[in-house]
Amino acid sequence: MKRRDFLKWGSIITGGTLFSSYLVSELLKDDEILHAVKSHTSFEKMIRVGCPSHNCGGRCLLKVYIKEGVIARIETDDRPNDSVEDPQLRACLRGRAYRQRQYHPDRLRYPMKRIGKRGEGQFERISWDEATNLMAEKLAYFKDKYGNESIYVPYGTGSYSQTNGKWSANRLMNLFGGSLGYYNSYSWACISKATPYVYGTNISGNQRQDWLNSEYIIMWGWNPSEMRDGTNSEFFLKKAKEKGAKIICIDPRMTLSAVSLADEWIPIRPGTDTALMSAMAYVMITEGIHDKDFLEKYCIGFDKSQMPPGFEQEESYKDYILGLTDKIPKTPEWAETITGIPTSNIIKIAREYATAKAAVLYQGYGMQRRAYGEQAVRGGCVLAAITGNVGISGGWASGIALQADDGGPLWNVFPMGSNPVKAQIPCFLWSEAVLRGTEMTEEEGLKGADKLNSNIKMIWAVASNAIINQHGNINRTVEIMKDESKVEFFVVQDNFLTPTAKFADLLLPACTQFETWGMEDGWKYGEELILQPKITDPPWETKSDYQICADIAEKLGLKEKFTEGKNEKEWVEELIETYRKSRFPEIPKLDEFEKSNIGVYSVPVTKPRIAFQDFRKDPEKNPLSTPSGKIEIFSSRLFEMNKPETIPAVPKYIQEWESPFGEEAKKFPLQIIGPHYMPRVHSTLANNDWLNDIFPQRVFINAIDAQERKIKNGQKIRVYNERGSLILPCRITKRILPGVVAIPQGAWWEPDKNGNDVGGSVNTLTSEKWTPLAFGNAQHTIMAEVEIYNG
Repeated sequence: MKRRDFLKWGSIITGGTLFSSYLVSELLKDDEILHAVKSHTSFEKMIRVGCPSHNCGGRCLLKVYIKEGVIARIETDDRPNDSVEDPQLRACLRGRAYRQRQYHPDRLRYPMKRIGKRGEGQFERISWDEATNLMAEKLAYFKDKYGNESIYVPYGTGSYSQTNGKWSANRLMNLFGGSLGYYNSYSWACISKATPYVYGTNISGNQRQDWLNSEYIIMWGWNPSEMRDGTNSEFFLKKAKEKGAKIICIDPRMTLSAVSLADEWIPIRPGTDTALMSAMAYVMITEGIHDKDFLEKYCIGFDKSQMPPGFEQEESYKDYILGLTDKIPKTPEWAETITGIPTSNIIKIAREYATAKAAVLYQGYGMQRRAYGEQAVRGGCVLAAITGNVGISGGWASGIALQADDGGPLWNVFPMGSNPVKAQIPCFLWSEAVLRGTEMTEEEGLKGADKLNSNIKMIWAVASNAIINQHGNINRTVEIMKDESKVEFFVVQDNFLTPTAKFADLLLPACTQFETWGMEDGWKYGEELILQPKITDPPWETKSDYQICADIAEKLGLKEKFTEGKNEKEWVEELIETYRKSRFPEIPKLDEFEKSNIGVYSVPVTKPRIAFQDFRKDPEKNPLSTPSGKIEIFSSRLFEMNKPETIPAVPKYIQEWESPFGEEAKKFPLQIIGPHYMPRVHSTLANNDWLNDIFPQRVFINAIDAQERKIKNGQKIRVYNERGSLILPCRITKRILPGVVAIPQGAWWEPDKNGNDVGGSVNTLTSEKWTPLAFGNAQHTIMAEVEIYNG
């Protein structure tokens, strides 16, 4: 069938009206759309709604046009009086193309149970009654046989709308006696762990309106034009540039952000960020352009005169930079051989950053999803400190930089209750808990218990593709999940038959966020709350995540406790009152909010909050929550872990376990990175044809590397290492550093008969190894080789 003629709804009850065989493609004819753009009279109504949030890094507002119960067009925020203080929340092409996901022919329609082997994707339709009975029986079985620690609801960000997503499953499990918990995330493990070792908190960012007061901005591995990281971040950067700020981008790729926002692109070898940071510090120290007064008053551990009590004879940060201990001064020449950045550029960047009146060093997250990713985080924080850019307007303390003070987004306020199971594992180590959970200790990040009483035996994945597609080393994970003696029962609750869902024993079809009620807080930044009203009914037998959990709760005798007599809309009404007490005292009540059809409640930012401003004014009265009360360049807590080679007390460059400088490079000489990609949010939207037409999945390779292997543009190539191989067409480009290959993350794994992944998931090549301090994923640390595919 032609793409635009793919979908026939059959018979659907919508708003009490039955319509049959309605071909949605008829709504998409160009002449009708052109007419609608001019007049909008062909649509019955327009509803402003939050973009279905799949953890893209933004929270945007959509205008959704409805015709005969069907979404016929999507536009974005066009509120008047757009300003720096209260900007529009404009959606990217992912949100605007959401109809292709909403009306995709492959949506899951009915509950199903597996009839073939795990992973074959063979299922038969069952009733909801059978499905919820089976869920209740299995939950009771595993609780009785192994204990609640054997049940796991994994990390998953496919839905972030309070009532929708994994939060409902967490609430139900907590009422049922709990489940094995997890901490940190695939996104922020290292940066959220390492920042408090320097500052005592993760709230280290000024509000973004303050960027307009900066003279110099470093986008270090940060690509907001593509992955967002706060709706409108690129807008604020453009405004800062208009006011005279210089913007540079340090990244292995010439990203969309480098092209559209930066004055200069500095390509860097992946995994060497801390080497560059160290060399910049060397220039600042040896040229005397670091902020000595700030270091003396607000910091500890910079040099021997500032070491914490009891550690006076240990290596200070300055000792490390000057090479007084290891006899290796961290000069720009030293860093050039590691980073690939010319010495002259390193000196220039160091001088410009140090001598700017106020400067921002904004750290992206890719650099900390690597071996020893904690070091780059701490290194960036230290550069901000030694230049005195902490606690001032136009400056930036670096690190994770959550919004300053108590005004930041709350992420989720849907009440999940407390988990009776106190044991927690790092979310990236779930596969270890399947294989050897009872053997895990604090050395593998176990918290809340000395040991686990059971390995993971049941997994309930809600809005999550992290079990197969997004986890490290897919081929290893597949073998784990195929073994039914390990995970004995696997449930997937999702919109589509994802690579993870193909391994399910039970499939529960969830509706989309357009088909239920929810709400969104700002993502990391933002002074707004976005309403997500239900705008169309769930089709076929799909249900909201909340309703699915309520039905299971009923079979467990917990429905009254779970629902408290509320549906999703009534929960949203209650959650608005929670926000009224915590963030927005003037927010309208739900009925007024809904009738206004504004879609968003926002508070203009007229005076941006500055992180650590009070500390800077008076460090004695306003100490940090570090052991010393100061910015800790040297961490006594890290020193006392007694792991100096992997967790040093001062930030250091450590060669990665897979590196172009290691023996492994003889066989696998190319570094592979898996950046975020415009057409997807992680693996969500990977099956959106519109977006894939514009941004097809490709292997991006430098012309020099391609020429050495006689590869031509568009040719199918095989990328491989000891963990797996994938086959994709290539795109030869000068916009990536030689020796580096980019395979955008999130494409759906699709093995051929020989085990080659022809879908192009970079996790076919990634490792399951974790970082030493945060126990976070290091999925960007990959070495591989490339060859022409002759199959």
